[in-house]
Amino acid sequence: MNQGLVPINPDQILDDETREFYCHALRTLNHSGVPYLVGGAYAFERYTGIARHTKDLDIFVREADCRAALAALEATGCRGEITFPHWLAKAYCGDHFVDVIFSSGNGVAPVDDAWFEHAVDETVLGIPARIVPAEEMIWQKALIMERERFDGADVAHLLRARGERLDWDRLIGRFGEHWPVLLSHLVLFGYIYPAERNTLPAEVVQGLLRRQAAGLTTSAPSEQVCNGTVLSRTQYVVDVEQWGYRDARVMPLGPMTADEAAIWTDAGKAEAQPGTVPDGAAGAERADGRERRPGQEEQRPERASGAILVR
Repeated sequence: MNQGLVPINPDQILDDETREFYCHALRTLNHSGVPYLVGGAYAFERYTGIARHTKDLDIFVREADCRAALAALEATGCRGEITFPHWLAKAYCGDHFVDVIFSSGNGVAPVDDAWFEHAVDETVLGIPARIVPAEEMIWQKALIMERERFDGADVAHLLRARGERLDWDRLIGRFGEHWPVLLSHLVLFGYIYPAERNTLPAEVVQGLLRRQAAGLTTSAPSEQVCNGTVLSRTQYVVDVEQWGYRDARVMPLGPMTADEAAIWTDAGKAEAQPGTVPDGAAGAERADGRERRPGQEEQRPERASGAILVR
């Protein structure tokens, strides 16, 4: 069953202080002229009708506009921080904060011009704003399969609500070499909603299944590569750090430097529940297999490693 965009009713889920902070952030960004999109819970509710209160506001910008967005918020008293240099910054104001997102934790889904070309004009908290396209939301969420967070249900709900309206050629193009992940979600959708499986275009599912079948008749790659790190930063630590698999996130296989992958993975280890990451794996090696010495960090041009306060 497909449905149109659903009006947002933030009064059901936000206290007055939080609402005012979010409104202040949106008004500030509108006044600054920095191009941005609203994602997260607000865009998800608009597409699916599912409302939930989260502790932050997700703003998506091009990487080139990240520091300008932080500067605009800092000018009103917020404290800016480049939390993870390959994808995420934050602006704190008291107990509240805004996530300023310019890529994804795995580095696979950067915010580019197409996000803005296909964005949807909306009103968020009574303020004119644009929300991220449904295709990009599915693209990012489909690749999140952490032990503590699996966004598969969000993908299923987006497909249920928007499947007949999606630009499927563009969505498949977004996944690129990661198309098997999209296929896995489409198969799961048919299981989750058997009476609504025709929401998905048959030619799309059949085309991806043909790709999968063709791959079964070709020789397997000789190099041991683990693509699992694209889906989870901690659950495939043992494969990369102990079993000798190459990390698919890291150049030249993926978009991340070895240190970017190591910083992101180490943060996941620090947040993990005891016993959920294999013993002996924590902080042992860089993602490219070389020893990581204290204070020795690899830098991508115009990026620094670690959380940096922006002043």
